[in-house]
Amino acid sequence: MKADTVKRRVLNVFLIFSAGISGAYAASPGHAAGAGASWSDYGGSADAAQYSALKQIDRSNVSRLRVAWTYPTEDGARYLFNPLEAHGVLYVLAKRNSIVALDAATGKELWAHANAPGPITTRGINYWESADGKDRRLLFAAGDYLQAIDARTGAVIASFGDKGRVDLREGLGRDPKKITVQSLNPGRVFENLIIMGSATNSEYDSAPGDIRAYDVRTGALAWTFHTIPHAGEFGYDTWPPDAWKSVGGANDWAEMSLDTARGIVYIPTASPKYNFYGANRKGANLFGDCLLALDARTGKRLWHYQMVHHDIWDYDNATAPKLLTVKHDGRTVDVVAQAGKTGFLYVFNRVTGEPLWPIEERPVPRSDMPGEEAWPTQPFPTWPPPFARQKFTADDLNPYIADASERARWRDDIKGARNEGLFTPPGTRNTVEMPGNNGGANFGGAAIDPASGTMFIVSKDVPAMLKLRLTGPPGADPAHTDPAKLQYKTPFGFMITSSGLSAIDPPWTSLTAYDLNTGAIRWKIPLGEVPELAAKGITNTGAHFPKVGPVVTAGGLIFAGTRDRKVRALDAGTGKVLWSYQVDAGLEGMPAIYEMNGKEYVVFCAAATSSSHTHASSPESASETAGVHPADRNPVPGAYVAFALPDQEPRP
Repeated sequence: MKADTVKRRVLNVFLIFSAGISGAYAASPGHAAGAGASWSDYGGSADAAQYSALKQIDRSNVSRLRVAWTYPTEDGARYLFNPLEAHGVLYVLAKRNSIVALDAATGKELWAHANAPGPITTRGINYWESADGKDRRLLFAAGDYLQAIDARTGAVIASFGDKGRVDLREGLGRDPKKITVQSLNPGRVFENLIIMGSATNSEYDSAPGDIRAYDVRTGALAWTFHTIPHAGEFGYDTWPPDAWKSVGGANDWAEMSLDTARGIVYIPTASPKYNFYGANRKGANLFGDCLLALDARTGKRLWHYQMVHHDIWDYDNATAPKLLTVKHDGRTVDVVAQAGKTGFLYVFNRVTGEPLWPIEERPVPRSDMPGEEAWPTQPFPTWPPPFARQKFTADDLNPYIADASERARWRDDIKGARNEGLFTPPGTRNTVEMPGNNGGANFGGAAIDPASGTMFIVSKDVPAMLKLRLTGPPGADPAHTDPAKLQYKTPFGFMITSSGLSAIDPPWTSLTAYDLNTGAIRWKIPLGEVPELAAKGITNTGAHFPKVGPVVTAGGLIFAGTRDRKVRALDAGTGKVLWSYQVDAGLEGMPAIYEMNGKEYVVFCAAATSSSHTHASSPESASETAGVHPADRNPVPGAYVAFALPDQEPRP
């Protein structure tokens, strides 16, 4: 299918539901109800706002925060869990993958539900309760099974699925014994449904990334949306015939967001597989690298937008879409904003899918790989400006590479690589990729202030050097083998120096604030630091290789924790650090904010590696596909740390 055809189809889809839907709703609040005193959803609320309406802690008193209680994780493993709070109980992950219930005011353990060693949704879980509040459940995936336990006792709910669990590998058209599909992120609960994405692996035998909804009471499958379309479905002709039977991915391994008033779920999808070579999947590959708007009750597609056609860079949409209400061209518009690994921010009318600002299809470089047909154009937002650097040359080398020979080697490697911008296709010689397949925005990395229409994005600058090599089939000769049957692979290729730092000059992690009423950047700062460099007077570098989840409050603050073992409160209006506190371990993920007995608490999971020079021994994407969150080689002195104002502090 030609590029102009894809563009026309996208524009047509924008308009499909505009006549029937856009007039049916008055402008909704930018943030769904529920961002009050509790934190009963991953990210704080169903719309993934990472926002709290609590304002007891504000700019004037945040410097007086103190540790209210701590709860040790005890097992030395790495966690980046976003706690949930409901009815005075805080749910955390600790003790060898156990879900632990704590008294939210004191941190006292109430009960623990042990899970078998191995994979569980390590970033968060889901909470649901019936309308009368008598049935309260925790829903989560562990070992490729969706499970339900009683939120009051931790007991398995045997009536859910088959003795308390549902096999997520079934119904995908593949041998369940040969695939893994469990994401490390939770799904979303809407009414009596839990909507689930999946983390297919990154290899050629990956499963398709179907989006599925299950009944929270029975575990019965309610609906399925095929992200690799079946015959007769929209987008089927953007793949080879019956691609869904052999090609995988196009999955939602990360996060999703709900407009509960409209019953729309917004789902960001990942790349098709294999990530970096697509001769077996010629075409634009809908619905890979898309923002999908689906009817949350039925799974019916309302609209979509594809950010990357025929992705061969692993440029997943990894961050939850953010829902805001803004003033645009003199009118109030409900929008959905999607931050990408590419460093672009895409902003759409939430109902119709129409971009707020023009997005242009621009020519991009051709591939020189046998059988590969890189898509000739890619979408470039004309506004807002990017939040991450999108090029890397030898002039951008890290100035703190002390060894002259190493510096010269990096310079030579970069100068000798193919380096033609954001969408340079990988090949059999070195190819520079920037912001990199683990750069840009990632899961948990954005938050909003609904009152001002401001969006905050954490981004990483982690360039990669890609180089494909033939791996199969055995004995294949590229000159005499159907390219669709060839298998090329590349290491994820993070450009890391011998000191463990990125090859690019800092800052390595930034926090950018956008005014989405205008699309302009309000401010941008380095977020975090490298302690070993800070000790030498080298600051403003940003933390190295983190996954940071900021949370915004009505008190005008942004709370964030980084791998330099510091939690911080920043002024949401300026980015200035107003308070910080050093804990015993590094931090990744996002805090939870809630109120108990008139007191506001901020709880961080401080259980990540604390060395700023280390990075994952295998890339994040590999840990996603393996379904196991890697623990550090050395035990982590992990703990959940709760902060609050002193008891004598006057409170409104």
